[in-house]
Amino acid sequence: MQQIINYIIKNSTKLLFLLLLGISLLLTIQSHSYHRSKVINSANTISGGVYERVSAFKDYLSLKSENEGLAAENARLKSLLYNQKDTLKVLAKNQLSLEGDYKVIQSKIIKNSYNIQENFLTINSGTNHGIGPDMGVVNSKGIIGIIDIANKKYATVRSVLNTQSKINAKVKKSNHFGTLTWNGRNAGNVQLIDVPRLATVKKGDTIVTGAQSIFPENINVGIISKIYVDKKTNLFTMDVKLFNDMTSINHVYVIENKNREEIEKLESTKQ
Repeated sequence: MQQIINYIIKNSTKLLFLLLLGISLLLTIQSHSYHRSKVINSANTISGGVYERVSAFKDYLSLKSENEGLAAENARLKSLLYNQKDTLKVLAKNQLSLEGDYKVIQSKIIKNSYNIQENFLTINSGTNHGIGPDMGVVNSKGIIGIIDIANKKYATVRSVLNTQSKINAKVKKSNHFGTLTWNGRNAGNVQLIDVPRLATVKKGDTIVTGAQSIFPENINVGIISKIYVDKKTNLFTMDVKLFNDMTSINHVYVIENKNREEIEKLESTKQ
């Protein structure tokens, strides 16, 4: 305290000058509208910049909830897309209820492997969210894999980058079917095998899912990057460059085919 008093006494002349200057500026601003408007505009510019930065920081903090909201909306839109051939009923308050074959559940990847022979992913949704084995998993770019095991809160996904994975797929423009597998070599490419030699295919053609019990038809897989004939089967095998970068995926959608058990039961009777 004594140091503060000593400082005031030592600089009393300067402090008095600053006080009088401040009073004079205040009186000038109050008595002249031009000066007052200039001060207000300057203050608004400074405070506006501060508010803008604070708002940007708040927006940054809310990105997680915004992303989750967008993912939920995308799930709803995908439900509409996959069930576009089915009937939509308009309910009270203009809400829509899907009467379709596919249910879409939003989820998120929390663990991902892609550099071994049998790769799996883990998602933060489980049986409590309606997820069970043999449901398809996709994102906005294409297929990710198939649910393997689910508990109450989490589930594992057998990645398309899994040598045990077998998914029904086809050449989009010609509807020639094959089986999508992975040879365990390149994380950017999978293989479409057992495509008949009669198929008219070329590099750059798009590969999509077939009409099977797990995935809806025509979900993107990738594009053909190489075509060759398997010496054992004498059928086409194609390297397919995935649309997805399987080393960097985040939000996903789990697809439940409500008719899957009925379809599989019917197919089993033909075997």
